[in-house]
Amino acid sequence: MTKDDIISLPNPDLRLSSARVGLITEEVKQIISDMQSATISWDTSRDHEVGVALAAVQIDRLYKIIIVRNNYDDKNDHTFTTFINPKITKAEGPIVEDYEGCLSVPNIYGKVPRHTKVKVKATNLEGNEFRVTAEGFLARIFQHEIDHCEGILFIDHIKNKKDAFFYLNEEGKLEPLDYEKDIRNSSILW
Repeated sequence: MTKDDIISLPNPDLRLSSARVGLITEEVKQIISDMQSATISWDTSRDHEVGVALAAVQIDRLYKIIIVRNNYDDKNDHTFTTFINPKITKAEGPIVEDYEGCLSVPNIYGKVPRHTKVKVKATNLEGNEFRVTAEGFLARIFQHEIDHCEGILFIDHIKNKKDAFFYLNEEGKLEPLDYEKDIRNSSILW
């Protein structure tokens, strides 16, 4: 798969809840491989961005599967950890607003409030349940991707839309978007 297989708004499938994975079959393993190759393909097409994670729904496969890049500070590290049926068991710490983007909401960023710490349980590729505790940016990643499994996008968390949307310019800097002019009447987000 390539970056062109990643679906984006206004595709209605992004708003659907994904199904739990029962058995880890060859089909499930292929979906995970496809997710990784689509993320890497997207990555190589961007100068100033890195694909840190992906949910299966983003390649139009409605399963509760997410992949998270092992080292999102190194664009050359193409390894991921797979989380099957991921669930946040506890969200804690202060809620902090920070920038988020999404491979399925191209070229748009927003300031999104998220908890600073989460505990997540999931199943690995061998079918074993495991748990992780994530803080900071990694906690944000988990909240973002697990939301995808429920048909929720980062833009849904933005309450004060007037000063909350940005685009990435050619120099890799975020520039504000005018909500009324650039977003509200556009079909890209809704």
